[in-house]
Amino acid sequence: MTGQDRHWTSGLGGPLQRETHYDGRQMLCYAERPATLNDMLAAHLRDFPDRPALVEGRRFSYAQFDTAVATVAARLADQGVGRGARIAILLTNRWQFMITLFAAFRLGAVAVPMNIRLAKPELQFLLDDCGASVLVFQADAADILPDAADLPDLTLRYCVDGTPGDARPFDDLLQGAPLTGAAPAGEEDVAVILYTSGTTGRPKGAMLTHLGMIHSSINFARCLGLTEKDRALTAVPLSHVTGLVAVALTIMAVGGCAVLLRDSFQRQAFLDLASREKITYSILVPAIYSLIAMTPELDDTDLSSWRLGAFGGAPMPVATIERIGQKLPQLALINAYGATETTSPATIMPLSCWRENMDSVGQPVPCGQIKVVDADGQEVPPGTPGELLIAGPMVVPGYHNRPEANAKDFVDGYWRSGDIGSIDENGFVRVFDRLKDMINRGGFKVFSAEVEDKLSYHDAVAECAIIGTPDPVLGERVHAFVVPRDGVTVDEADLRAFCAERLSDYKRPEAYTILSEPLPRNNNGKIQKQVLRSMLGL
Repeated sequence: MTGQDRHWTSGLGGPLQRETHYDGRQMLCYAERPATLNDMLAAHLRDFPDRPALVEGRRFSYAQFDTAVATVAARLADQGVGRGARIAILLTNRWQFMITLFAAFRLGAVAVPMNIRLAKPELQFLLDDCGASVLVFQADAADILPDAADLPDLTLRYCVDGTPGDARPFDDLLQGAPLTGAAPAGEEDVAVILYTSGTTGRPKGAMLTHLGMIHSSINFARCLGLTEKDRALTAVPLSHVTGLVAVALTIMAVGGCAVLLRDSFQRQAFLDLASREKITYSILVPAIYSLIAMTPELDDTDLSSWRLGAFGGAPMPVATIERIGQKLPQLALINAYGATETTSPATIMPLSCWRENMDSVGQPVPCGQIKVVDADGQEVPPGTPGELLIAGPMVVPGYHNRPEANAKDFVDGYWRSGDIGSIDENGFVRVFDRLKDMINRGGFKVFSAEVEDKLSYHDAVAECAIIGTPDPVLGERVHAFVVPRDGVTVDEADLRAFCAERLSDYKRPEAYTILSEPLPRNNNGKIQKQVLRSMLGL
């Protein structure tokens, strides 16, 4: 199933054409595109140098942004940093992150964004695995930095707000003459290594190329109708593919303005910044939309410019969509499904039909191909659940230094997502569960996303998660974890009665755990169901 010729309109990117990339993969690509992210920025600098490009603490026009990028690139080049070097970035959403990122592109180096919430052993593993020689970090992360003796190849450390240890001030990189020109680069060159969250083993570094990031940016811009007039708020970490590609690079691809929310999400800070900067576009996780809808100050905040609110992963509970609709009727809530390995979107919900397909994650992006296969790898009929396999120019060529994982996860040009889903006759994709999280209760398949969606309608439920618990007779039983809304008491009997009216008997949770804290999530915001299982001693 391909997204070509469905609800998408022509425009940015031009028509699609068949090309061959990555040692033989056949794929549909946009005929009109910049070859690299350097070329993209150069075009904006030529066409509208004074247009706003970046806001975070200070404001950059495209000309000012380019000068800062070229200056940082020049100073790094003075230190011997060049093509192929790994530049690790350990920052929250700061302007220095974006400057360093594009400086790496300018040098033909590889940027390696890392989450600020990593533990010291995790950070040491990633820095060693990617072979970083440069690290740009912030002072409050100094206590998780590995000792210099443990990473002898990491010879340059720059701090954006101090000089702890042997670090140099980042401001030193902003002095002197800018670099002229850019290192030669091809569109298949790796530009970014992003590490997966590692919920089932050690993290793997997905190799994002110029080709993939440009196509993903065009996909979002084209499908959502983004233009140079749009202003995007990056509230999820830039160290995650959503913040980096789906928001920041996407808005810069059309010549719009990227506004960064520096630190961890806080409702009031988000609302204040979105109102002040007249944000038009953002991507958030469903739980944050729920928090926004329940914020008392929302009624007194001017968010009239905010027209596109995308979200990722499994469908947002319809109850949350309805709450948001009451508060922000002008806001279209658009589902987009993807992963680090797909450089963000594999599907996007068309703007014209999101209200009628709230249980879907949209249709395959214009250049994307998705098929659903059974356990034997055979494609199944429309509407039949199976594993989703994804292909296209946005799919990464593989993982850094992981030949076994590459052989297992990338087959015949497709990436095996590990997600169970279906595609109907109209091309709408539905995602039911992770393959490893699907519950088998007495031979009946229970998809946790469906149960979570129904349970989230309960007025007392702020968020919930479903897991399977072992049973000697049925194989597994359905167990619900529930986080109540602030100041509300949850009655288990009421939850049982609520589910009995909305779910088949085999899908209803048979046991509940009421939590006083939010659901556990990893550094990328995904619910850690293995942590929930451990709470039950599983």
